[in-house]
Amino acid sequence: MAETTGTDTHKEILSREAGLHRNLTPRQLSMIAIGGAIGTGLFLGSAISVKLAGPGVIFSYLVAAAIALCLMWALGEMTVAHPVAGSFGVYAEMYVHPWAGFAMRYSYWLAQVIATGSEVVAASIYCKHWFPNVPSWMWIAGFSAALVYVNARSVASFGEFEYWFSMVKVLTIAVFLILGAALLLGLGFPRIGIANYTAHGGFLPNGWPGVGLGVAMAIFSFLGLEIVAVTSGEAKDPTTALPRALRWTLGRMGLFYVGGLAIVVGIVPWNEVGLGESPFVRVFETVGIPAAAGVMNFVVLTAALSSVNCNLYLMARMLFSLSRGGYAPAPLGRLSGRGTPVAALLVSSAGMVAALFVDHWLHAKAYVYMVGSAFLGGIFVWQMIFVTHLAFRRRSAEWAKPPMRFAPRGPWSSVLGLTGLTAVLISTWWVPGLRITLIAGVPWLVFISLCYLVWRKVRSHKVSDGALQNG
Repeated sequence: MAETTGTDTHKEILSREAGLHRNLTPRQLSMIAIGGAIGTGLFLGSAISVKLAGPGVIFSYLVAAAIALCLMWALGEMTVAHPVAGSFGVYAEMYVHPWAGFAMRYSYWLAQVIATGSEVVAASIYCKHWFPNVPSWMWIAGFSAALVYVNARSVASFGEFEYWFSMVKVLTIAVFLILGAALLLGLGFPRIGIANYTAHGGFLPNGWPGVGLGVAMAIFSFLGLEIVAVTSGEAKDPTTALPRALRWTLGRMGLFYVGGLAIVVGIVPWNEVGLGESPFVRVFETVGIPAAAGVMNFVVLTAALSSVNCNLYLMARMLFSLSRGGYAPAPLGRLSGRGTPVAALLVSSAGMVAALFVDHWLHAKAYVYMVGSAFLGGIFVWQMIFVTHLAFRRRSAEWAKPPMRFAPRGPWSSVLGLTGLTAVLISTWWVPGLRITLIAGVPWLVFISLCYLVWRKVRSHKVSDGALQNG
């Protein structure tokens, strides 16, 4: 696809990431995206958004879904044109500036390191439900080693494991939606009706400002959809498979999140959501499913391990891409005989272990700031995807063969998406527990920008010295 750009610079950037094996099937692509985006938050209840918006959280998630749709349109066009592992980081480097590609990939890598550390700790906590006397570190070490091995074997092995991990989540949500609708409508069960949508202060107990603030956590719920673009470098027939995976993923994510939250606030009074047990457990217990708490514990354990599995994949590909671009040590860009960036995977795993130690000893200060940086990392990457798409549209208009279109004509879908994300980012200052996103995230962007300037200066000296020696 590099020929379409018509510039040697772009060809060189795209050719750096060659060598990955294209073994991911369309069914695996779709389920990997679901696995990356659906974490434990949905199963345990999106308490912050519900507390802010009440039943109006349905509108919060609809707004978030609209922003996610614009993002998938933008990402889809660029990914089909350039299916590479570095994905949005590479596109930003090509169409915006090398700083953008550097900052996006390192910010995303850090965000995934933190997310992986928190999810593997969560998995060890869930195991205490059945084995309370087994030390947490044994679960952490065991799960980490197993998932690193799965990722190191081959991308096909990773894809198959993630397919079944994600299937558990998808089936659980589907059963939840069916049972929840039956409870609300009184189909086979005592009818709950719509009373909870209007009780306890009405449908909008905190007004439209509450709905607006609820969009922040809703956006966080959708973060992870971009994994489809990262898998493009290893997808079979990406021109056909990626558009289908993008549409399939976003459609089901909208149904699961908007439908799931609509069921939750219909069955459980909104002012009780997040207090005590998961609303999923409440529904399963109401319909008489035996050992509902144990069943859901297994599901959230699977969700956590699925997230770790996806994050390991993402971290390895981001570090691989940075290495191939000259932004990280060269050994991290090497591939095993099976086409897997094992060195990048192992370094990323070490970062996960480091995050766990920080969590254990310094969680009161340093870890909280790292989490805030990770939150900003996700929003920052989405914002830059929209900026990159605007530049991509402008440049691709000059191509002899236009790229595949997903978004409507004109820049408006990306402009609206970028504006919406900026508003969400600003709103985190007033969302309980999320103010740290701006407090920690902005210094992180300053730091990573300084790192880029140092890297560029060192590299320019090396190039100059090499030119002098060659001369």
